[in-house]
Amino acid sequence: MKKILALIAAAVALNATAADKLVVGATAVPHAEILEFVKPQLAKEGVELDVKVFTDYVQPNVQVAEKKLDANFFQHKPYLDEFNKGKGTNLVTVVGVHIEPFGIYSTKLKKLADLKEGATVAIPNDATNGGRALLLLEKAGLIKLKDSSNLSATQRDIVQNPKKLKIKELEAAMLPRVLNQVDIALINTNYALEAKLNPTKDALAIEGSQSPYVNILVARPDNKDSAALKKLSAALTSPATKKFILDKYKGAVVPAF
Repeated sequence: MKKILALIAAAVALNATAADKLVVGATAVPHAEILEFVKPQLAKEGVELDVKVFTDYVQPNVQVAEKKLDANFFQHKPYLDEFNKGKGTNLVTVVGVHIEPFGIYSTKLKKLADLKEGATVAIPNDATNGGRALLLLEKAGLIKLKDSSNLSATQRDIVQNPKKLKIKELEAAMLPRVLNQVDIALINTNYALEAKLNPTKDALAIEGSQSPYVNILVARPDNKDSAALKKLSAALTSPATKKFILDKYKGAVVPAF
């Protein structure tokens, strides 16, 4: 009888200490850094967080859809909506975490007023970030779009381009690397931070805090309500995480909760 009780006690103890494994894909900065910050808290709650770092905006979604990842954290909802539409996937938002104000950068100019006629402008080549870049160019007074509320605007929607800017579309991750080869580049904050650019100091123009591009934790319909993802959601939107974001990124990344 004592042996049976001992075995039961051991089984209960093992079950209590066993951690749920959660594999989450993320881009390096700031997403993976934020996930690493919440990892110790999750461990206390019985969740083992495994962060897989990606350098592109496609594979993290593909691998969640294929169940190679439990979730990902790298994108905003307009991008997710476009991805689902284009790839036939059904990935869903779990929680919104932060905003990364999009910026215009240059190694050749000190201010946008110095941008010359015929200058070369590099923007992301995916539909949503490309549209986001064009909206910021319009806000900066460099172009005029047919519809300023269209988040998916393309170059075909430009109705005025007084400086005859030459707009080149490149993969988002490539933009910091070609910054010295163009006059200006419109760069996502995660890639700007990786390239040691400080959005609040180095950007010639930047989005306001009312940006609709909140970065989100994303999963599948079959696992979005799992206990482990609920714990991760709570950790990502905790007061401690808000303080971490404010202290570490100093306005380059803004909490959305």
